[in-house]
Amino acid sequence: MTERLVQPYDTALFISRDHKRFLVRLTPGETLHTHRGTIPHDECIGGAWGRELRTHLNYPFLLLDPSTADLIQDIKRTTQIIYPKDIGYILIKLNIQPGVTVLEAGSGSGALTLALARAALPGGRVISYEVRPDMQNLARKNLDRVGLLDRVEFKLKDITQGFDETGADAVFLDVPEPSNFLGVAAAALRSGGYFGTLVPTTNQIVRLLDRIRAFPFGLIQVEELLLRGYKTVAERFRPMDRMVAHTGYLLFARKFERAIIDDEPEREGAAELAANGEETA
Repeated sequence: MTERLVQPYDTALFISRDHKRFLVRLTPGETLHTHRGTIPHDECIGGAWGRELRTHLNYPFLLLDPSTADLIQDIKRTTQIIYPKDIGYILIKLNIQPGVTVLEAGSGSGALTLALARAALPGGRVISYEVRPDMQNLARKNLDRVGLLDRVEFKLKDITQGFDETGADAVFLDVPEPSNFLGVAAAALRSGGYFGTLVPTTNQIVRLLDRIRAFPFGLIQVEELLLRGYKTVAERFRPMDRMVAHTGYLLFARKFERAIIDDEPEREGAAELAANGEETA
């Protein structure tokens, strides 16, 4: 397999010995300025990823191609973004892959938008709706600085009146009260399409569960993800002192006529156990 070399306008991650990080687009003729000296972009272009480069002060930096998590970590934000631990799960639950059409509302700072753009291309469409011009501008800038702006269609529009598109493969709502837009999401989805949303409070989940049964959604799931890191020193391997605990409740569903499948199999299973004289937890 031929090694992939650094190309002009690639996004690169520089990491110093003291773990300082610099995320830049490599532009011919430009220079990276750091607290430990400078590195011309031309010294990076055409070479291999994963190698060491030294500044004019002879300080070493590692040159890496950034992961999606790296890009999200460096995103400029004015509001809370969706956490990477949730974003990764959202991508697989909504079946985001090359060729799909996915609708997002709202854009926020663009963290999920960025991940959708990387996952759905080539061949897919990512359409991101936002009602606030300032937030849309921030999302556009964040995607532009990592070379992904041309992969997303941004629309400045309130989805109260609906999405412009129909037949989408997936819809994700990151809005203050997603329970108000379930009909809008259903109208935009193809039959069998994927729906997802994230909310921070139990009150919002209860409202979603109460209202979603009036719309053509089934296979409803509510989940929460907790992320616990560990110290990577063999002699004192143990959990980190802090963990990324509650960030939000995720609700996922599929669009179809709910009468086909019972959405409460736990209740049916519990009834069967009770009939057999067995206890449930």
